[in-house]
Amino acid sequence: MKEGTDVFIIKAVLPVAESFGFADEIRKRTSGLASPQLVFSHWEIIPSDPFWVPTTEEEYLHFGEKADSENQARKYMNAVRKRKGLYVEEKIVEHAEKQRTLSRNK
Repeated sequence: MKEGTDVFIIKAVLPVAESFGFADEIRKRTSGLASPQLVFSHWEIIPSDPFWVPTTEEEYLHFGEKADSENQARKYMNAVRKRKGLYVEEKIVEHAEKQRTLSRNK
């Protein structure tokens, strides 16, 4: 807190990919009372591989058949591709069942 004012200063590290729209969201949620100041600090490589799929039996047991746990590198890569209008390999519906009507159509 800044002495003599009612201003709070909060410093945090935020990934650039998650900072898009952050200022607008903060202003919306605080009714314009908060205004962030974003400054680039540093960069680092994301340690996970965006194209990783489980191959060994141990990986299948730990992560599941499709490795449903979220891969941060793949998430960021797909977000950038969507934003730039590039192709993103996604399955919209997986293991869907046919919808049926309970009442008879006349």
